Amino acid sequence: QEQLVESGGGLVQPGGSLRLSCTVSRSTFSVNTMGWYRQAPGKQRELVASIANDGTTFYEDSVKGRFAICRDNAKNTAYLQMSSLKPDDTAVYYCKARLSIGINWHDSWGQGTQVTVSS
Repeated sequence: QEQLVESGGGLVQPGGSLRLSCTVSRSTFSVNTMGWYRQAPGKQRELVASIANDGTTFYEDSVKGRFAICRDNAKNTAYLQMSSLKPDDTAVYYCKARLSIGINWHDSWGQGTQVTVSS
């Protein structure tokens, strides 16, 4: 069974930066699109940013220009660099990876990492 391991969350002041990482391990599947989602208390989980294995990226409007997603395919790892953080960015951040082998695919999720933006 594959495992997605996230790290990099924490407490940061408004205007600060954090970098999240997500590594897919113990997988015999190919790693396709990787994405970061977040869920704030009382709100639905939302897609923040994603990156395909050809490097194509997507960003939710509120994070454009502040967040950057990239990946290291050799390490099956995706990173989310978050800058100019705002209190509204406070949430649990989850990594998701689409894994495939042949025509079979499934999505796998990480356990989540807390990001708190507060003075």
